[in-house]
Amino acid sequence: MSTDAIVTHVVAAVAVIIAASYAVGLLFRRVRQPEVIGQLLAGIVLGPTVLGRVGGPVSHAIFPRQIVPYLNVTSQIALVLFLFAVGYELDLRVLRQQRATVPVIAAVTFIVPALLGMLTARVFEPLLRGAGEPDAAKLEFILFIGVAVSITAVPVLASIVAEWRIAATVPGVTALAAAALIDAVGWLMLAGVLVLASVSLNGSHAWLRTVAELACYVVIGILVIRPLLRKWLSRPTAVPGSYVPVAVAFAMASAWVTAALGLHVIFGAFFAGVIVPRQRDGEPAEDLLRPVAQAGKTLLPVFFMVAGLSVDIASMRGADFAILSIVLVVAVLGKLGAGFLAARWTGFGARDAAAVGSLLNTRGLTELIALNIGLSAGIIHQELYTVLVVMAVLTTMATGPLLALLKVRPPAQSVPDADPYVETTRNL
Repeated sequence: MSTDAIVTHVVAAVAVIIAASYAVGLLFRRVRQPEVIGQLLAGIVLGPTVLGRVGGPVSHAIFPRQIVPYLNVTSQIALVLFLFAVGYELDLRVLRQQRATVPVIAAVTFIVPALLGMLTARVFEPLLRGAGEPDAAKLEFILFIGVAVSITAVPVLASIVAEWRIAATVPGVTALAAAALIDAVGWLMLAGVLVLASVSLNGSHAWLRTVAELACYVVIGILVIRPLLRKWLSRPTAVPGSYVPVAVAFAMASAWVTAALGLHVIFGAFFAGVIVPRQRDGEPAEDLLRPVAQAGKTLLPVFFMVAGLSVDIASMRGADFAILSIVLVVAVLGKLGAGFLAARWTGFGARDAAAVGSLLNTRGLTELIALNIGLSAGIIHQELYTVLVVMAVLTTMATGPLLALLKVRPPAQSVPDADPYVETTRNL
């Protein structure tokens, strides 16, 4: 296929992907489900699960094999922009307001599901081996399963909180703050899992070198790059629109550094967002956040499409459904159950505690990013990847109905956008 033909196919494929994702996402919003779940399901439908199975020639015409690498590059660029925005808007100042509850709830709802996930991987190792996971006994696999069931998707959670207008309520604020803390720890743990995976391939010497180089980069980022960016962005002659090119260039460079270290581009993008200075009042610069976030959001459906190519729900077998049932029980008990008990222990009423647990059971996009990292690193394989994607979709879709069942309502005089963290995240 010539270069011109590839460009033509890529442009056409991106048009189909974005249009289909927008349409399905809009439909899901109308039934009070997160838009991102509709976009994810659109990607699955366009993959081998539906279109590849019932419309083989059409699927090949729209998504020929030769353009998949180019779609993958586009999806990685979308992830870099998206994770940079997530890191930049990450605001843990709310911990000061809820310091007696948030750290406890975050710790419990990360540690408990992680331990349950690791125990499940150990106990059901024969079943996992039979389902296509020959390395189920390896430490990096066990740790990865722990991460996979302990993640909470902050952007999707923020969207749900905004949709239900509970941003000004104690459960809404607590769940968002706890989720931000959980995801920060989750990314660190996932990075550790990737380092362990590299040890299996390259030996302990490579592991020590990777850790040392990563530590050096973090120190340089905090002590050198951050002050330089603060000085440059706060100069009197700075033009607000000039922030974006510098920030995007830094995000891409940071993503390249972590990828070169054998991790993944998203770690560098997230770290870049964290260390880029905010405004003097501590708020993200809207002129910087909004265009980067919108660009990432616009291209994210391409990521869902690439992810959907590895999901074939129709090919799931009996063992896969057995694993799905086990994972669902572990994921829900570890998040909703542990979140409820932790919230009750810190003084919440039964309904508010159940609302916190239900909100923290939201996985969505963040989970899918983690699963794709595990799949691309060879830690998990396609069958288990499909099972975990289905788990992420089901647990996220359950959040809205659970809130309705609990009769969660906004306060009588609440201001939906009162929380500054929600004001920025709701646009992702």
